This record gives sequence, C-alpha cells and structure tokens, in this order.
Amino acid sequence: MSRRGAALGLVWTAAMIAAAGCGAAASTLNGARAGTTHSVSSGDPGAGATASHAPRRARPTPAYPSLLASAQSSRVSEFVPVVRWRGRTAVWSARSPSGIALLSFDQRLIELRLHSGTIDAGSSGWRWGPAAVGSERRRLVAAFNGGFKLSTGAGGFMSYGRIGAPLRSGLGSVVTYAGGRTDIGAWHVEVPTSGTPVVSVRQNLTLLIDHGRPAASVDCLSCWGAILGGVSDPARSALGVTADGRVIWAAGEHVTVAQLAAALLGARVGRAVELDINPEWVAGYLYGHRSDSGALAPVPVVPGQNGVPGFFLAPYSRDFFTVVAR
Repeated sequence: MSRRGAALGLVWTAAMIAAAGCGAAASTLNGARAGTTHSVSSGDPGAGATASHAPRRARPTPAYPSLLASAQSSRVSEFVPVVRWRGRTAVWSARSPSGIALLSFDQRLIELRLHSGTIDAGSSGWRWGPAAVGSERRRLVAAFNGGFKLSTGAGGFMSYGRIGAPLRSGLGSVVTYAGGRTDIGAWHVEVPTSGTPVVSVRQNLTLLIDHGRPAASVDCLSCWGAILGGVSDPARSALGVTADGRVIWAAGEHVTVAQLAAALLGARVGRAVELDINPEWVAGYLYGHRSDSGALAPVPVVPGQNGVPGFFLAPYSRDFFTVVAR
C-alpha cells in the first residue's frame, strides 16, 4: 500500500458519532463470500404492498448483527455506522488522512473477548481458544490482533483466572470485567476497578495515551517494539477507551507511533495501549452474516493489510480479540 500523508489529527466529537448513529445507512451486507455485497434496503415494500400507498410492514430485526454497506469503504471519513444490532448502531468506522482505520464500539451492545492462540498462550484449557467457533460466530461482529509475542516480555496474559504470562504493575492493560465491560489503564494504577471481578487482562508495554495525552516517548522508535525490515513506519495497531466508555481500535499499514497516537486522540481516546506491530501480525475484520447459522463473510478493516490466515475463524498461533454482540 502506498504511504499516506502525515497525520492531520482527526477531530471527532461524541455529537458527530451520535449523529452518525441516527443517520445509519439502511443497507446491510449479507455477502455469500468475502468482498461480495448484497444490499437490502430497509425501505423496500413489505410483502403484500402492491401499490405506492399500501402500508409497509416493518422489517423484522435480524437475529444476527447487520453489517452495513459502508463497511467496505476505504475513503477518508469521520465515523460512520458500519454495524447495527437490535435496531441500534453498535460499531462505527473512520479513516484518517494518514491511512489509519478506526473502529468505535458501543459497549452497551457489544463485548470484547480475549482469545488464546495455539502458541500464545497455548491452544488448550482456555475459555476462548485459537479460533472463533460455535455459538460465538452467530453474534460475531469483529476481530483484531492482540499484543506482542509473550516471549518478548512486553506484558502479561490472564483469562478466567489462568495465567499465560505474569501480570506486571504499571503496564498498559486491556481489562475485561465479569459484566462484559472493558477498560484500559495502567495495571494497579487505573485498573482494575476495586471489588469488580476481572475475567481477562492483556498487557502490552506502558500506556501509549494516558489522561488524554500521548506518551513522552512517541518519537522513540525502539521504545515501541522491534520492527521488521528496518522501516520507521511499519504496520501498527492500538486499542483505546474514551471517557464515555467507547472502545476504539486503530491500525494502519505504514504508521508511526506519533500518527497512531494522533488518530486515537482525534477520536477522543483518554487511555490507550499499543497492540501488535508489523504487517504479519496487524489485521482486523468485520463479519457479514448470511443468516443466524454462523456462516460469515470476513471484510478486512485496514486497507492493504496482509491479513491473518483463516480470518480468526480457523486456529491462529497468536492471541487476538473478538467483538461479540450482547
């Protein structure tokens, strides 16, 4: 993918997101294959409406998340709705001028799940294993990469009381609680919330953004992971949280740390952690549902991404996150 321009810093407000939600596109993707679009307009006449003045029957709400046609756009834009669930927008997508794709998740409608890979942290004995399978697929909204290899010592991994790598105080942590809410912060500083049961934690380095400010080391190339090929702007990804509880995933193929932080700050992220880097390990997908059977059509989120073999639907070696409708 060609290198995009310098980061311009998107300025998105909660009001813009709310307005986008109210104006959600009606068409959905129920593609038979990845990249195939079948648009269904919610304004089509219902069965039995044979005249222009005949009453229209309300289209039943699908039993699975509806992927909107806007999910396939790669144009620079502010946040637009891309997934609806139970008649409400659950996910928004945006594209920054610097080539970064962002997904914004409404935690009232979705929840994150931390999956173990076949190697990190091992394929057996975990609540959520190396592929999205079974009933999880019926409400699968999105999936994206986890953090660095656990062997690098950059952070810990815990799921439902089992430790894949020790948790360390002060590291940036993606914490999911028993009720399904996810928060991000420095371990034993901002997270976990006292008295609230924790079901999973994924740590990766120190916080990229804290208190709405980027880390002082954003211009330090070696501080944010080993880079393949010696470039200064490899593929990078990050996960953040806003003051109103939205979870924001951001990633791009040719991205500096400063650009990644700027895109998240433009989305009003207050705290964030960098996730994995380099083209081999940065990937995200939205999923089009054909029916409630769990048959899925993966749609890549990051333009030009190498992708993950099996789209997180087949066993994968690394840990990752799924996003599932509540």
